[in-house]
Amino acid sequence: MNELTIKEAQEKVDEWIKSIGVRYFNELTNMAMLTEEVGEVARIIARKYGEQSFKETDKDKELADELADVLFVVICLANQTGVDLTKALEANLEKKTGRDSNRHKENRKL
Repeated sequence: MNELTIKEAQEKVDEWIKSIGVRYFNELTNMAMLTEEVGEVARIIARKYGEQSFKETDKDKELADELADVLFVVICLANQTGVDLTKALEANLEKKTGRDSNRHKENRKL
């Protein structure tokens, strides 16, 4: 099985939206949905790795599924605003590499 590239993921989400989802929600709706999905990830992390206990309604939630929900909405936002996530990530990593090449190595806290 071949691994999905970022470009292929953007294409698959676009195809899914157009064939099953009917259309993209507007950008503000998707931003609100992204916030909601990130909150669900935070809820799982706080309970699984933090000090909060699971409620019965949270016990069936899977971190992988919630992270995939976050990724799906990020891809939707990228698609509808014309962002090529492959290029954006490559540029972002280049920026971070130049900015942080020694910063973390010299951080005594790490």
